[in-house]
Amino acid sequence: MQPKIMLVDDREDNLLSIESVLEPDGYRFVKASSGRQVLKILLSDFDFALILMDVQMPNLNGFDTASLIYERERLRHIPIIFITANNYGEENIFKGYRAGAVDYIYKPVNPDLLRAKVSVFVELYRKNQRLVAQEQKLVAINRNLELEINERKASEEKVTELNRQLLENIARLESANKDLDLFAFMASHDLQAPLRKIRMFSDRLLAGPEESFSKEGRLYLSRIREVSGRMQNLINDILRFSKISVEKESFETVDMDSVIKEVLSELEGMIREKDAEVILDPLPVLPANTVLMGPLFSNLISNALKYTRKGVRPQVRIRYEEVQVTTGSNGTANGSGGPGGREPVTGYGRIYVEDNGIGFDQKYAEQIFDMFRRLHSNMEYEGTGIGLALCKKIVEMHKGFISALGRPGEGAVFIVSLPLRAPVPVVKEMLP
Repeated sequence: MQPKIMLVDDREDNLLSIESVLEPDGYRFVKASSGRQVLKILLSDFDFALILMDVQMPNLNGFDTASLIYERERLRHIPIIFITANNYGEENIFKGYRAGAVDYIYKPVNPDLLRAKVSVFVELYRKNQRLVAQEQKLVAINRNLELEINERKASEEKVTELNRQLLENIARLESANKDLDLFAFMASHDLQAPLRKIRMFSDRLLAGPEESFSKEGRLYLSRIREVSGRMQNLINDILRFSKISVEKESFETVDMDSVIKEVLSELEGMIREKDAEVILDPLPVLPANTVLMGPLFSNLISNALKYTRKGVRPQVRIRYEEVQVTTGSNGTANGSGGPGGREPVTGYGRIYVEDNGIGFDQKYAEQIFDMFRRLHSNMEYEGTGIGLALCKKIVEMHKGFISALGRPGEGAVFIVSLPLRAPVPVVKEMLP
């Protein structure tokens, strides 16, 4: 913007003369012919770089006008140069300075001197304007920073509160899960006694003379025994699931080869009955909970032997490989990766249980690990729908993961991935 200068003189020719000298420098001018007119202008317009004012004016001279101007706080930044044709002596000059003048110019005005002095004050005005603008910018930045800091504090407080609520909810859920597991354990345990009696009395009745019951009555008794047997299996699976929930996460080096050989020994009758071929590749030693490894592989191998195709000799192969897996921030596996990846890389031992059975549609690959989820009815294949949920829970307690691949009529592969290093216990604390 062009600097604005006020020219004050009661004579029009003096105003035109000063304007003609300064006009080439690109200034804007506001002219006044009296002190009163100056004060009136300054009521609404006070953004002036300089005031050039004649001393000798009727009614209100330059000194008095300057004194009235500087009584107002917002006008004290405007420098005033007095223009006069008289030399008033030192006392009057000092009076002018006391009134607020910054300099004197004597008539007749030297154009070069006038331009030089005006340019000095205009340059000061410009620098002052830049400083004011910079100050306003800094004030705005500071205000924005304060707002950002306050918002961040509010966000941090909100996050802290949410973390506190989350930890409380986790604690409540863990407590509820423990109570639920304990209830399931106790309820299942208490159901054992009456169920044993139902089976015992059914067996005794069926072992009695045939004439004791009609053909229809013996059929009903057989069905009671069959249903109570399924119920017994369900209760046993629930008890097993509940026991795993309260099992302490104690890890030691476990010889997986010995574990699976022991499982195969327990399933020897089923293997012989199915005339199955079991191929066991060498397996390593892994950090795991010894108590839980047996139920894990017992369920997987018995499933492979159970879901077989008619007319096809069952074949089960158990093999092993080591992989490096990148894990996301939530600990889930993202697939194989290398040491150069940005995400954390963890070594896993993968144990594959492969079969050539009936398989399944891959769209059910996640659902089959849900509690009580079964893809076949009891008429086709017996089961409780707890086995694979049990396997998933055991693997997750080891900070590993389990997955399945299948094709209908071609078989299935269950993949158990366990960390090569024992999981570090998680310490729950409030996030900052």
